[in-house]
Amino acid sequence: MTSPLPLLAVQSALYARLKADAALLGKVSGVYDFVPEDVAFPYIVIGEAIETPDNSHDRYGRQTVHTLHVWDQYRGFKRVLQIGGLVNALLDHQPLTIPGLAHVATRYEFGQPLTDPTPPGDIRHLVLRYRIVTEQTP
Repeated sequence: MTSPLPLLAVQSALYARLKADAALLGKVSGVYDFVPEDVAFPYIVIGEAIETPDNSHDRYGRQTVHTLHVWDQYRGFKRVLQIGGLVNALLDHQPLTIPGLAHVATRYEFGQPLTDPTPPGDIRHLVLRYRIVTEQTP
């Protein structure tokens, strides 16, 4: 049996977890993979991902690193950092339901607040990265 690529399954699990939280959805206009042009700030984008093998002698495993982006036009970083705190509480060391895979761990790797330099320069951006370890179910 070959090992599946869990990128989509993990992305779907992250999306489901974030979309299911009323407190988070009370702070953002949405959680997106593709952002519509008319979306209101603040919002979250499930962005880039990297996947690497994490196999053992008797099973297929993967480490999938997903990057999330929080975007806002609030003056200062306070609001994106508050939203990032909510996201972190939902994901860091929390179990995920991933169809077809056994969830081993979700670990917060880093967060970095940035100011988008594109004029007018009023967009705040928080980059969050999580490592999700999975195993193929028997």
